[in-house]
Formats: sequence, C-alpha cells, structure tokens
Amino acid sequence: MEEGTAKERRITGARVVACSPGRNFVTLVIETAGGVTGIGDATLNGRELAVASYLQDHVCPALIGCDAGMIEDIWQYLYRGAYWRRGPVTMSAIAGVDTALWDIKAKMANMPLYQLLGGRSRDRVLVYGHANGRDLEHTIEEMQRYREMGYRAIRLQSGVPGLQTAYGVSKDSLFYEPASDALPEEQVWDTARYLAFAPKLFERAREAAGPDIHLLHDVHHRLTPQEAARLGKALEPYSLFWMEDPTPAENQEAFRLIRQHTTTPLAVGEVFNTIHDCRELIQNQLIDYIRTTVVHAGGVTHLRRIADLASLYQVRTGSHGATDLSPVCMGTALHFDTWVPNFGIQEYMRHTEETDAVFPHDYRFEEGALFCGESPGHGVSLDEKLAAKYPYDPKQLPVARLTDGTLWNW
Repeated sequence: MEEGTAKERRITGARVVACSPGRNFVTLVIETAGGVTGIGDATLNGRELAVASYLQDHVCPALIGCDAGMIEDIWQYLYRGAYWRRGPVTMSAIAGVDTALWDIKAKMANMPLYQLLGGRSRDRVLVYGHANGRDLEHTIEEMQRYREMGYRAIRLQSGVPGLQTAYGVSKDSLFYEPASDALPEEQVWDTARYLAFAPKLFERAREAAGPDIHLLHDVHHRLTPQEAARLGKALEPYSLFWMEDPTPAENQEAFRLIRQHTTTPLAVGEVFNTIHDCRELIQNQLIDYIRTTVVHAGGVTHLRRIADLASLYQVRTGSHGATDLSPVCMGTALHFDTWVPNFGIQEYMRHTEETDAVFPHDYRFEEGALFCGESPGHGVSLDEKLAAKYPYDPKQLPVARLTDGTLWNW
C-alpha cells in the first residue's frame, strides 16, 4: 500500500501529553493532514517536565508543515540542528518524535512496524522479569512465583542483611516504582555487606532454579572496577545470564579491568543516549549486551545504528524495559526486537492496570516471551480522555549515601 501523498503526510499538529496512571509518562502525539496519527514515548523518569518543555516549546513548532515520511531528515534536523547535542533530555525528545513518525509511516503503509524495518528475525522475544524480596528466602520465593508465571529468565534483587533498603526491592513486588514524592529519598549503601551477600543469594537461587532458568542481576553502578571484577568472579559458578551495570560507565576503560578478571557476561547502557556513549565498549568487546532503549537513545532510527555497530563485535541487544518506559516504548521495542538480528533479551516489567488502560496495546506475554501484534504501526494507542483523569504527579528518584554520609551512585 502507498505510504500516502506528500500532502497527506504533512504534519498539522504536535502536542505533549503528560499523565500519571500509576506513574508519570510523557507522550508525544503527531497528527497529519491525511488523518493518520502517531504517538511516541518521551518519558525521562524524574525529569519528565524537562523533556515535555523541550518538545512543546522548541520541537513541536518546528514540526508543523514537515513531511512525516522524511524520518531521517527530521532526525538529523533535531540532532544536528540543535547545536547542543546528545544528553538524556534532547535524545528522549528526539525519540518521542522518531517513534511517532515510524508509527505514522507504518500505519500509512498498512504494516506492523517490524515489517517496515525489514521483517522478522524471530517469532518471539525472550524477556526477563524482576523477582525481588526483603531477604534471601523471600527473593527465592518470588523467583519461583515468576517461574510459575512462565518466565524463563529472571532478574534477582534482594534486601541485604544490615541495610534498611536495597536497589531493586520494592514494596509491591510486581509493580516497581523507585521514585518518591517531593525531594529524593536518601538511602544508605554498604558495599562490603553487599559483596558478602550477593554470592550467597545466587548460590541458593541456582540450587532452587536448576540449570534451565536464566538468572540476571543488576549491580546498578554501585561498585568500583576492582570490586566489580571480584563480584563477577564470585558469581561465575552460578552461570549468570549477565551482570548489569557493575560500575559507572563514564570511564569506559574501567570495563577492561573487569573483563580481565571474570567471564561473567556484562551488560550496560540503559542510561546511554547515543552511539558515542557505547562505541568504545562495543569496539573493544568489553561488554556482551548493550541495553540502550528506544526512548533514551533517540528512537528507532538511532537504536538501529547502535545495534548494527554491536553486531560487528558479537554484542547483542538487551534493552532496558522497566516501568519508567510507557507501553508505547515497550510496543515499539518489541517490533525492534522482532527484527534486530543480534537480539539477546528484553527486560519486561509489567505496567499497572491503570497504565494499560490509558495505553491500549496489542502485544502479549506467553511462556516467557512477548509477542508484538500485527496492527499497523507499533500497536499502541493513547486514550487521551482517560489520561486526563491522571494528572502529572511530581516525583524524584532516590539518592544513595555510604554509611559515613558520602554521596554514592544510586
């Protein structure tokens, strides 16, 4: 089917919807003269209104009159034309535009997005869920619950003895939301206690799960390179699928030290925004999985470039998929995952019923995998009337301090 005439593809409207059906989301809606509408996720958790303003005040006016089919040209205009390039606010805004344009293009072609990208590379998308508990045994119980739900890959996060809070452990074990009201919550972190506990957790988990369940773990930037190397070595007997974000990635050379000391696979990149953030890690084969996302890495257009670079070095994708990304991002990511040749795994945290109602979608979970739908576009829509019943609710992510008060990496 034709992708519409230039007149039909002309952008006539662009607006931002910020809503909070359980948590905050920023969605860009783009309308065309031909009546086809596309939506894109532009959520940046804890800094949502910065992106909303970037879009509403600077980007949306520039889109009016553009040809929605000129996705590459519009991407370059927003990236190169801004002068102040890169960064999470800029790239999340660009991603919102890019995702909406791909949605429009696929709808006008009457194709599901994965077909427009080049067709299927697989029938289903392997996903992992988040089992977390207040202590070791509670975490093992949660792991078994996820197995019963059909997951074949499970991330484990547990409370640490002697610490009041720990990353990844939520009050509601199914719907994780670390952001809190008003000012950031301050949490206390103790690396020594964590390093002593983590191997015990995975020894017990592997014993309970057997060899056929993939186990994952997120260190969340908490360790120095040497500490991360030590942890990776200690976890080798338990055959982790990956160890995520073992150390802050600003110093990419730090991963070389970790790599020299452990064969535990390394994953990184959920906070990366461009190919330049991960280029050296990929080219030097210092990681095994790249976790960049549709929404934080400039949309489908730029994520394709990252994946293509990664494929040259046998690095696979493992995109971030926590609930701070709306169903719009998840639906788009699943079409991307269905197409991308060097796919590894997809993170999948379930959204609340309120979120799913605001963002109706055609993807589904079955036997440890997600399946994208066959609707034209990315298969996710926005109920704006319902969204209006959930106004934006300011929240911020926590910060962490060591036991002596030193600010640390949350």
